[in-house]
Amino acid sequence: MLRLAAASLAGTAIEFYDFFVYGTAAALVLGPLFFPTFSPVAGTLAAFGTFGVGFVARPLGSALFGHFGDRRGRRPVLVASLLLTGASTVAVGCVPSYGSIGVAAPVLLLVLRFLQGLGLGGEWGGAVLLTAEHAPAGRRGLWSSFPQVGPAVGFLLANGVMLALSTTLTDAQFAQWGWRVPFWAAGALALGGLWLRSSLVESPRFLEIDDHARVPLAEVVREHWRLVLLTAGALSVGYAIFYAVTTWSLAYGTERLGVGRSVMLTCIMAAVVVKGSLTPLVALLSDRYGRRPLCLLGCTAAVLWMFPMVALLATGAPLLMFLGFLGALLAFVTMFAVVGAYLPELYEPRVRCTGAAVGYNLGGVLGGALTPIVATALAEHGGRVPWGVGAYLTGVALFSLGCFVLLPETLPVRVAAVEPATG
Repeated sequence: MLRLAAASLAGTAIEFYDFFVYGTAAALVLGPLFFPTFSPVAGTLAAFGTFGVGFVARPLGSALFGHFGDRRGRRPVLVASLLLTGASTVAVGCVPSYGSIGVAAPVLLLVLRFLQGLGLGGEWGGAVLLTAEHAPAGRRGLWSSFPQVGPAVGFLLANGVMLALSTTLTDAQFAQWGWRVPFWAAGALALGGLWLRSSLVESPRFLEIDDHARVPLAEVVREHWRLVLLTAGALSVGYAIFYAVTTWSLAYGTERLGVGRSVMLTCIMAAVVVKGSLTPLVALLSDRYGRRPLCLLGCTAAVLWMFPMVALLATGAPLLMFLGFLGALLAFVTMFAVVGAYLPELYEPRVRCTGAAVGYNLGGVLGGALTPIVATALAEHGGRVPWGVGAYLTGVALFSLGCFVLLPETLPVRVAAVEPATG
């Protein structure tokens, strides 16, 4: 289990590194480089629009890779998704700017971002299921949390590289070539991930399935559509919080508040370190107290914290901004530390790879794709404190809370393999 969990963590870290490095670049430099004819705010909105394309692609990737995951196994999905995401990320670093090739530059950016999202949409389902279906029932929450630590590690890698480059290069050097380096580094990381995953064995629960779904997506839509919509709605608040903190606030702090890139990145990264460190502990609590109670607790905390978070951000003071980000990410981790176990337990094994992954990534469209765009537009028409952003995030949190209320609990699960709790 330790070797399997480590390989899953490393793989999700690499794939989310690829995804997050684009978000950081979108917040810092992609607007002026690829949309130079726009105003600064419009350029940022356009860059966040290309960022959102990755989220739109993720459910499609879940359906595509989930089909093979439910038909052919979880392990092949991990290799194919890693190759696609790594190759498209390296290619983003090679796209010439608008000044060199004109409108072809943002078009290429959109295509590659779509491919990134397609690959990441397949990654989560394969990595989480391979771990969850190997784990003993009494510790499934704990072991399934390791792939959930991967996004935090990937974010820290992506932003650590960006922070190092932004502090050692001039603004001109960073805009000219420095921002491309993290994308090129994705190639080496992808090769390392493929090596780690080469020794993984197939999920025992998948091997026990005698009657595989012929068209998993059709079966999910026909028999589990309500569950998919509820899980997507429930998880949308997590995406909204995470990308409000890590993407929108980075652009807002540097452009509107005049806070340095390095200061903003440091505040955000410090909060993500705490969030990532607490993920296994929160997941362990879910093995004792249940998945749903922790999700309800985290979602309620999000409802209460969004207005204080934007007020603390608006101060521009590093310590206060860090506290605002930390409170938001603690609410986030209370929910998302447990979904690696919760979602697989909600779906029956024959369509689990498709159902769990589509629900998870549809939440990304609702919460992750829209939040940087909506928050940027709301903040542009507000005062120094972006109360409109706080209201938007609170509304998303209330919507998700209603969805969590309608979802069932999945503990106790008294079998050795992951079995559906809802029939």
